[in-house]
Amino acid sequence: MEAIMVAVITAVVALVAGIALDRFVLQRQGHGQVARARSEAQRLLADAEQEIERLRYERIEKAEEALVRQRQDLEREQEEARRTLRRSKQRIDQKQEKLNKRIQRVNERENLLHKAAEAVEALRKEADQHRQAAETLRRQIEGLHQDLEQRRQRAARLEQQAEARLKELEDRDAALNSERERLRHMVEEQIRKLEQVSGLTRREAREMLLEQFVDEARLEAASLVKEIRDEARLKANREARKVILTAIQRTAASHAIENTVSVVNIQSDEMKGRIIGREGRNIRAFEAATGIEVIVDDTPEAVILSGFNPVRREIARISLIRLVQDGRIHPARIEEVVEKVTEEIEEEIIETGERTVIDLNLHGVHPELIRLIGRMRYRTSYGQNLLAHSIETARIASLIAAELNLDATMARRAGLLHDIGKVVEEDIEQPHAIVGMELCRKYKEHPDVCNAVGAHHDEIEMTAMISPIVQAADAISGARPGARREALENYIKRLEKLEELASSFEGVGRVYAIQAGREIRVMVNHELVSDAQAEQLASDISKKIQSEMQYPGQVKVTVIREVRSVAYAK
Repeated sequence: MEAIMVAVITAVVALVAGIALDRFVLQRQGHGQVARARSEAQRLLADAEQEIERLRYERIEKAEEALVRQRQDLEREQEEARRTLRRSKQRIDQKQEKLNKRIQRVNERENLLHKAAEAVEALRKEADQHRQAAETLRRQIEGLHQDLEQRRQRAARLEQQAEARLKELEDRDAALNSERERLRHMVEEQIRKLEQVSGLTRREAREMLLEQFVDEARLEAASLVKEIRDEARLKANREARKVILTAIQRTAASHAIENTVSVVNIQSDEMKGRIIGREGRNIRAFEAATGIEVIVDDTPEAVILSGFNPVRREIARISLIRLVQDGRIHPARIEEVVEKVTEEIEEEIIETGERTVIDLNLHGVHPELIRLIGRMRYRTSYGQNLLAHSIETARIASLIAAELNLDATMARRAGLLHDIGKVVEEDIEQPHAIVGMELCRKYKEHPDVCNAVGAHHDEIEMTAMISPIVQAADAISGARPGARREALENYIKRLEKLEELASSFEGVGRVYAIQAGREIRVMVNHELVSDAQAEQLASDISKKIQSEMQYPGQVKVTVIREVRSVAYAK
């Protein structure tokens, strides 16, 4: 634009100069010179106009190029705005979908609440029925106590009658002795007369009579032996019932039924997301470290831990509580807490065993046996807590032995250790009674205790006096109503068989049965098993389970191959 102005000004100046020059030439030189000046001025004006036109075209071209660039920039901005609009729409659709899912979960939670209310009402009705049954049982027990008191009074009267009868028998015995002496004299007199009449000597007659007496005595002895045996058997049964009833009446009938789930309460439902972790990594790390399935559902402010092994379930419960309280939930922290809790549980097991031995007033028990006694707390036998069953058996055996004037301490020791073979951690094919007997021998227990432990299921011959007592006490503790549940024991054995079967394959590190036996997770050694072999291993395990086990539904086999690289910064 400035160049145009300069050209215009130049042209104007040239025109003015031409006019002035024209006038001057007209005045000085004449009309010829004026004409030349005018032509020169016109030429300069034409050149100025051409320069102005050229500069105008260049400016127009630059303006058009700038306009094109602005149009392209505007189109790019419009395209970016359209993309942003599409992304916003997608986010709105996702939020709408999440909102719909949340509404669906709320509806499901309402249905669960309704079902829970119905279940609570049913449990309340059942509790009322149990209360009525307990009241009826209490009245029956009172009636039995009254009947027992009457029988005691009757027994006292019978004892007085027996004493009177005994005195009468003593008087009769004295009379019989005197009569026997008189008869002896009479017999001697008759013998002399018979010798004279029969012509037989006394020795010959004695031998003849002796043969007759021997035959008669044999018949009488056989009859008397039968009567004595029948009377002894009747008295033995009566005394045995008396001893067992006394032991049962003096022993508490408490028992514990173990479940397969544990509930961990949390402060709010927001903590469930932290427990699960990004893409579920926290919950997978927790299940891999503990072998317990974590169920995070719509139950308000609660997380459920499921697993058939009570020790692993207790470790998982305490670990999860500590992780929630700490707030730092990630795979490395999970493994650290689980390892620490495992050590604490082992210490608690030893403390439980020591406390049990002290409560039963037993001394000199080997530390390894004490640890196994503590493990009984986390083991069940047909649904009955094994430690409670062993303590109950020990007390009953001690009372029975005391009633029979035997060693009560020895019987109590054998009763406590009779099921010790069930908590041995190694896989042993022998019966638990034989395993327990070998353990007792290994740790220098008394031979009578070893025999009682090994013979309480008749696997070996009973040679100790306390062996039948321990067997009877075991039967009393396990056979009372409500003590055991056969179904739970079979369920646990099936899960243990499932884990044992999967562990038999090469390269398998750890095996956990979860989902009530509907899924089994196999952790393999990444150095021994490749990715391709992991696929084949899952197929082989499923085929072996299918051919060797019986189970309802189907069993999912999950093989996990994990590679870890660890380095330490020093």
